[in-house]
Amino acid sequence: MTIGIISAMPSEVAGIRQSLGEPEIKKIGKEEFYIYTCFGKKIVSVCSGVAKVNAAVATQMLISVFGCDILLNAGIAGGMNTKVGICDIVIADDVMHHDVTTRFLVNYPPYCGEFKCDKALISAAERACDKSGIKYFRGRVVSGEQFISDSALKAEIIANFNPLAVEMECAAVGQCAVINGIPFAAIKCVSDNADEDAEMSFEEIETIAAKKVAEIVIEMIKEL
Repeated sequence: MTIGIISAMPSEVAGIRQSLGEPEIKKIGKEEFYIYTCFGKKIVSVCSGVAKVNAAVATQMLISVFGCDILLNAGIAGGMNTKVGICDIVIADDVMHHDVTTRFLVNYPPYCGEFKCDKALISAAERACDKSGIKYFRGRVVSGEQFISDSALKAEIIANFNPLAVEMECAAVGQCAVINGIPFAAIKCVSDNADEDAEMSFEEIETIAAKKVAEIVIEMIKEL
């Protein structure tokens, strides 16, 4: 089994990589892929960079070059529901683009606007959270090409999509996974509330939130 892990920022991959030992590093273009043999599996970690194009390119490389059987998108996100607090985990049921007209995705290839996460991987993420005593929620995560730090825009996204969290990559990862027929999951830790205080909260909580996601991902990998 080969598991691909896609994260956007160095802080999001640091904890995962520290837990996996010494890697082989393969560079393709400007992307660096860290390759591990650990827990009886091959694991390929990539720090894609921020936003959907970067995430899509890295995801397709994981599939086409490394033959990944499973994809995990691990990182941090902004909270979009009052029941989800800072440092809570959101396990995605499905992912969507909040800045794309959904009917165009439905009426044209890939003929799908909601990208469903794999049920077995969702269950594995839940068990990992339970084992670690980490509070989590399940629901939709949406992606767009901007950091959300405006209450009016937040309210608009909530009205249109009813997500639990918002970030900048997972819809691209999910879309690539669905197009290629690869099971995927998205595990996000809330670092801010996607409002006017978001940037300050993000800077303070980023590392803590990323470490919490890393703990869950490692537990998942052990089980898969």
